[in-house]
Amino acid sequence: MPDTPADPPGLDLARLRAHLDRALPGTVQGPLRAELIEGGRSNLTYRLTDGTSRWVLRRPPLGHVLATAHDMGREHRVMTALRDTGVPVPATLLLDRGTDVLGAPWYLMEHVPGTAHRDAAALGALGEQRVHALGHRLVDTLATLHRIDPVAVGIADFGRPEGYLERQLRRWSTQLEASRSRELPGVDRLHGLLAERLPASPAPALVHGDYRLDNVLVDSSDRSGDTITAVLDWEMSTLGDPLTDVGLLVMYTELAGVGGGIIPSAATAPGFPAAGELVARYAENTGRDAADLHWYVAFASFKLAVVAEGIHYRYRQGRTLGTGFERAGEMAPVLAEHGLTTLDALKER
Repeated sequence: MPDTPADPPGLDLARLRAHLDRALPGTVQGPLRAELIEGGRSNLTYRLTDGTSRWVLRRPPLGHVLATAHDMGREHRVMTALRDTGVPVPATLLLDRGTDVLGAPWYLMEHVPGTAHRDAAALGALGEQRVHALGHRLVDTLATLHRIDPVAVGIADFGRPEGYLERQLRRWSTQLEASRSRELPGVDRLHGLLAERLPASPAPALVHGDYRLDNVLVDSSDRSGDTITAVLDWEMSTLGDPLTDVGLLVMYTELAGVGGGIIPSAATAPGFPAAGELVARYAENTGRDAADLHWYVAFASFKLAVVAEGIHYRYRQGRTLGTGFERAGEMAPVLAEHGLTTLDALKER
């Protein structure tokens, strides 16, 4: 970090420091510095330090913020609820729902050690056996999440499971229209087929909404094992159909490394379990029937296509921070095609 504190885009360090001194007196000891943590594609994440301690701050992206897509209070609430469960999450420290400090809602949490693996070479350096075991831990953590009783952790009102899939389709279609600036081959047909073939959901659970390898932190400092120290990016969490999380994990595994960085490549590292093995382990750990995930994988493809189009929209407006956004627009048609191919396989069965 630079010697002289500077304001990264999206943060006013003077306002932030003054607010922290009032809300958390004595917490920040020295000059406050901040840097944007690159790799995220939605909400902005910053690492803060006073030279001694470190924290992490989250806020929505700059410009073109869709109403329900960047809910800071939602992230803060679910992580707070999960703090004493078997799902590892950072401790939450402060939530500001207003806009006076940063121009948008934000929250502060503890800094947790670990690496978010997006790169196959870095993950592969652990060796095939450890990579394979980490893939199992990834699924085991998801299974633990889906076994949590929302009533027991105080979030029974966190969502409306009845009609969840129908509302999800409507929500992502609405967000597609809000970001649409060009013709997108296959996307509208995929949405129509998903609506026609809506499955009956199993018993509901707490759903992460974007569960994947690079949304967890992995601490490999102890060579006897690689520990998942935190599950991050809870902005789309709710109570709903748990198979949406499984379908998304399968989609990310099947398409790992495709395109210009919107889909991480780490799952291509030698030793990482194939999608079928991940699903079988999930079913064994939860007792849920996950044998037919075609619709859920296709829905995951549609959802990520909408996310990619939103990134493309903001990039063209010059409203993205960091690198790796320039090829996001290429991904929406690729994802739509993957979804259509998946649904065609379902139809042929």
